[in-house]
Order: sequence, then structure tokens, then C-alpha cells
Amino acid sequence: MAITNLNMFLQDYFKAHHCKTPLNKEGVLSVQLTEEMDRVLMNRPFYWHYIKKIGQQGEPKQLTLITNPDKREINGEWIHFGSPRLQQIINHLKQNEKHTRLFQQMNTSQNTPLYPWLVTNIKISYKGKQKKDELISIGLHLVNGAMKLEMMNLLEPIQLQTTISDYCYTISPIIKLKSGFRRIESVIDNYIENQSHSWAEDSINTLDNEIQMLKHFYVGDTDEEKEQMEKEINEITERFEPRITYEVINGGIFYLTRDF
Repeated sequence: MAITNLNMFLQDYFKAHHCKTPLNKEGVLSVQLTEEMDRVLMNRPFYWHYIKKIGQQGEPKQLTLITNPDKREINGEWIHFGSPRLQQIINHLKQNEKHTRLFQQMNTSQNTPLYPWLVTNIKISYKGKQKKDELISIGLHLVNGAMKLEMMNLLEPIQLQTTISDYCYTISPIIKLKSGFRRIESVIDNYIENQSHSWAEDSINTLDNEIQMLKHFYVGDTDEEKEQMEKEINEITERFEPRITYEVINGGIFYLTRDF
């Protein structure tokens, strides 16, 4: 279920923001940023302020992002789940582009129905002794209830736009959005439940050992020592106690002709 192809996720992200990719091969993605995306990702506000002040166009930077571990020696930026750059991209999506409505681009002279899909991209976070994030992409057909995993990959070859094409019309959904999202949540819950949770057991064992060591350290019986011990136990618990959370990064309604 997880979006294991991080390279494709990044390619889709930059394509959606009108950035050219001169190189995309074997887990190495070269991206020519637009001015807008340079402002978002490169943290150069003083540069752009100066450029605009003198009336120049400015030169957006080019990024080389490496997702293939075997290519890490190449001059570029190693990006992976949990890396600061990926978190920056995800935060940008969360803050600015959480919801959308798109239509499949059609060139037709016949009346053509477009069916609604609820598409959600969800980040699952595993927190404990070790931390890990996963990106899950799910599409739900809001008429017949069909559900597809890795939906963003399925959408890759389809041309999408913000306006509906001539001679096309939308089919009203039968499944309400709230009900549809509950179905998606159920899939996520089942996915998490059916995984191995040895990492959580390891985290609990580490937590117990750390607390026992701490209790041996505090041999005194004063209120001050007890208070300090409880404080440190809470800190250790916060660090090692296993937790799984998930949140919607972005999503929307996609009107498509295909049923996949």
C-alpha cells in the first residue's frame, strides 16, 4: 500500500508545480525550479527581495534529488522518508494544497460522463525507539465503491485540469464524502493492524529497561527526588512509548472516465 516509489512522488509534485525535470533516471531527479518553487523551498527571501527591487527576473535554482541509495555519491541531495527536504515538501502540500477538484482532460464531440473519485494521500507515522513514515495513496469510486491503492501512480498517465472539457458532464456521487472517508480510514486501520509490530515490542522493552535503570539511580526518598524521577520517567515514556498516527496530507475529488 505504501508509496515506495519516492522518485515518482517527487516527479508528480514538481510536475504539478510546473517545474521542468531535465534528468530523471535511476533514482536521480534533476529539477529546474520556478520562481514560485524557489521561494517555497530554497529559503532565499532576501535574494528575491533584492532582485525585485532592482527590476530583474532572478535565477531560480536547480535541485538534484537522489532517492536511490546506490547513487548517494553523486553530487546532489539525498532525500528519503523522514528527511528534512521531504518534510518541507509535505508541509507545503499540507498548508497550501490540501484539497483540490480536477477533471480528466478530454477531446471529444460526444457526451461523455465523468465519475467522481475521492483521492487521499495519507502519511502514517510510527514513533517509538525508531521513527518511520509511510505515504499511502487511496482512491475510492464514489458511485460503485471500488477502491484502488497507489492511486497517484494510476493517475500518472492521465491529463488533469481544473475545468471540465466540452461535451463532458459529471455523475453525482452515491457515496457521501464522510462515508467514503470512513471507508478509507477502515482500510488504513486494517493495514496497520495486519503489520508486524515487533518494533513496538522492542520499544516497550527499551522503555521498561530505561525506567528500571532510572529507579535504581534515584535511591533517595525526598519529595524533590521523587518529583525529578517522575519528570524523567515522563520524558523517557514520551521518547520510547510506541505510537502510530496518521493524517491526510492532501486529497480531492477527481472526475474520471476510467474505472481502472
